[in-house]
Amino acid sequence: MLRLVLDTNVALDWLVFADLRFAPIAALLAAGEGEVLTTAECRAEFERVLRYPVLKLEVHRQAEVAANYQARTREIATLPAPSGLPRCRDADDQKFLVLATAAGANWLLTHDRALLALARRLPGPSPTRIGTPMHLLAARRAATS
Repeated sequence: MLRLVLDTNVALDWLVFADLRFAPIAALLAAGEGEVLTTAECRAEFERVLRYPVLKLEVHRQAEVAANYQARTREIATLPAPSGLPRCRDADDQKFLVLATAAGANWLLTHDRALLALARRLPGPSPTRIGTPMHLLAARRAATS
């Protein structure tokens, strides 16, 4: 089973914007071929971002999306950071990196350039890859061809 960690913006693409680029991953998750891992801290950030005025989500829609997130993710306890883990420039991103690497997720999905740049600096060998949803889909296509 594919184990994923989604940063907040990718989770928004999935559950708020229904971004078609995420549709193949959503289908994989719906088919039970993968799971999205989260922690209380990651979930709290997602719920906080749902309240941002720029998203223009009414209160009932915020609650609906938050409940959907909770139902479609598996929340695990916060784990200690593996030794040698690089520090994110944006401290808010560190929790996603720690979760992905400590839980042995296959992928941390993000669009954040600084976080993507850390992919080359993970302590090896790490089962976790950092990439965009498109990177994950390309890797899956390459593995099956």
